[in-house]
Amino acid sequence: MVELFMESDKEVIRFCEKVRQYNKHINLHWKTHEEWGNHIQFDDQIPNQILISAIAKSLTNVFISQRLGKLITNVIEDFYYYTSLDEKEEILELTNWIMSGKDKDSLTVRKKEDPYQVLESLFIANIKDTSTIHFDSLVKFRLKVFRDYVIHYVGLAIDEYKREEEHQEFVNMLREYISNREPIVDTVHIIQGNSFSFYKQNGRPFSTMELRVLMQKEPLYIVGLDEDELNLAPLVAMSPRRIYIYGDHPSEPKTLTVINVFQEKVTFEPFNHFPFPYYSKKEQH
Repeated sequence: MVELFMESDKEVIRFCEKVRQYNKHINLHWKTHEEWGNHIQFDDQIPNQILISAIAKSLTNVFISQRLGKLITNVIEDFYYYTSLDEKEEILELTNWIMSGKDKDSLTVRKKEDPYQVLESLFIANIKDTSTIHFDSLVKFRLKVFRDYVIHYVGLAIDEYKREEEHQEFVNMLREYISNREPIVDTVHIIQGNSFSFYKQNGRPFSTMELRVLMQKEPLYIVGLDEDELNLAPLVAMSPRRIYIYGDHPSEPKTLTVINVFQEKVTFEPFNHFPFPYYSKKEQH
């Protein structure tokens, strides 16, 4: 008969809930143990492989929900030596995103690895050949491989945090630069794409040559903008009173940067609201 010991009442409640979710045919008997806290015994009628899989999945869930945040915080403090509460919270949030995010960016950062599958595999390896499982002992002595994964992912989160900090400093510098300048043009219309397409107030497109001439009149190098950057730099050079961006991807990175820099001056609208379709079609042919 397989038996499991867990010290925390909260953790054993979650464990029992998860076991029944993974396999409703598993029967367990829960009682308290004077030395080891909560004592769970499993009936023998379930095949061992099925039982071990359900136990490992449930222990993984318990660890992720009850222990992982503390482990990540400990790594942030003890391995990377961060002490600021705000910084620690930001890095913790980024680490969770990297480890469990389903979006393209988080999958790319972690190279499509599944750290939780590693955790589950560790639990399976440590419980498959034993009839007595001590959860707290496993967590303390048998999860070094997973802790190394966490150290790695926290490092990636810190890199991401530093990039975000640098980007925010860049945005703030551009805001200040623009706030001290008179607008060169009143209104600019932009269509999203791999590169922005710029249109004048009357709907006529800006040529690349016109954009470069505008940029050459401004010392954009002092705010770190390259002369070959033809998305944000032309806007900074023009410092328009109003910017209208048309497209179907409001969270596209270039667009978000423009919105963050120019703030209330920017209006985002669907592509079909572009008021000069004649010029956009003519430019595309």
